[in-house]
Amino acid sequence: MRMKITDVKCHVLVADDVDCGLTSSAQDSFLVVVTTDEGIDGYGESDLNPWIGRACVEAPGTHTMGIGMRELLIGRDPQDIGLIWDDIYTYTAMNGRRGAVIHALGAVEMALWDIAGKAAGQPVWQLLGKKRDTPVIPYASLQPSGKTFETYRDALCASAEAAKNLGFQAVKAECTMSGPFAHDSMNEPFCRHTDLVAAVRDVLGPDIALLVDVQYIWRDAETAFATVRDWGEFDIYFLETPIWPDFLDEHARLAEQVPFPIASGEWLSTKWEFVDLIERGKVGVVQPDVGRVGGIREAQAVCEMAAVREIPVVPHCWKTGVSLSATAHLAFVTPGISFIEYLPPQLCIEKLRRELATEDLDFENGEILAPTKPGLGIEINWDAVNAYGQL
Repeated sequence: MRMKITDVKCHVLVADDVDCGLTSSAQDSFLVVVTTDEGIDGYGESDLNPWIGRACVEAPGTHTMGIGMRELLIGRDPQDIGLIWDDIYTYTAMNGRRGAVIHALGAVEMALWDIAGKAAGQPVWQLLGKKRDTPVIPYASLQPSGKTFETYRDALCASAEAAKNLGFQAVKAECTMSGPFAHDSMNEPFCRHTDLVAAVRDVLGPDIALLVDVQYIWRDAETAFATVRDWGEFDIYFLETPIWPDFLDEHARLAEQVPFPIASGEWLSTKWEFVDLIERGKVGVVQPDVGRVGGIREAQAVCEMAAVREIPVVPHCWKTGVSLSATAHLAFVTPGISFIEYLPPQLCIEKLRRELATEDLDFENGEILAPTKPGLGIEINWDAVNAYGQL
C-alpha cells in the first residue's frame, strides 16, 4: 500500500512582541504540516508573509493553469517528492512561477522530505546523498538593536563578542543603518558603516571569518564602491546584498572593483533566477534560501550549478529551527557550502526562533554535528503554535 497525503494545514504565526519597524522576518513564521494516512506528519517552513503563504497553498484552483496547491497534494504519495514538485510547479504556473507561490511550495516540499525521512527511519541528509568529508561550519548571524549609531554599534559588538566566546569560527554583521531596510528607521551616513565594520573586526580579531550584510543599501556600483573601496583591509569573506537585486549589471560592475566576493540570492525562487544572478550579476557567493528557492531539491540544483562554476554557496536562513534543520541537512551532503546561517538560543532575540522548534543539531568546537534523528529531526512546540497562531 502506498502512503497518502490526507491533509495540509498552514499555520500563520506572529510573535506577540512583533515590531514592524524592525528589519527581521524572524518575527513571524509560515509553518506547513502535511499529514498522512500512516500517521506520519511532516513539517516545513518558509520565509514569506505567512498570510500570503497560506493563501498560496489553500486557495482553490479555477482552471488547469491555476490549480490549488492543496488540491494537488491530497491523495498523493508524499514520497513522490520530485513528481509532486513538478506537478505543482506546472499546474500553478499562472499563480506564480516565481515569488510567493514558489516560496510556499518550498515549505511544502520541506515537509515531504521530513515525511520521507521518518518513513525510512533515516535523517534527510542520508536520503539526499553522500556525507561530505569536511565539517559543516555555522556562522552567527547578528542583527543588533539600537536607534543611534552608538547603541547599534555597541549592541553588534557585544553580540560578536558573545559569538566569539561561544566558539563560532565565523560571524555575519548586519550593517543596516540606512537604505530601504534600515533598522528601526535609522539614517546614518555611509561612512558610519565603515566605522561599524571596523569595530566588529576589532572585537573578533583576525582569526574569525567576518561576513557583512548591508541589505540592498545602494542602487549602483559607483555609490557602493565609494564606501566599500577600503573594506579589503577588514578581510571580509563577502559583502552581502549591497545593491538592489534587479540591477544585475551594477552587481557585475561592483564585483569587478572590490577585492572580496559579492553575495546575493536570498530572495530568489527556482534555479532559473540564479542563472541570471551568476551569469549576468557575476556574484562570487550564491545564497539560496531553502524555503524561498522552492525547497531542498531546488536548493540542491543551485548548489550543483554553483559547483560547476566553482562558486561557493552560503545558504540564507533567517527563520526557526525548521528551516535551519533543512539547511543543515542540505549542507551535510554539499561540499561547496562554505558556511550555514545559525543562531543558538543564547543569541536569538526573536521569540519564534527560540520557541517554535527544537532541532537535532549539536554545536561543538565551532562545527555543527550531523543530525541522527529520522526526517528533519525537529520537534514542534505546539504551545508556541497556539500562543502565536493567527486566524
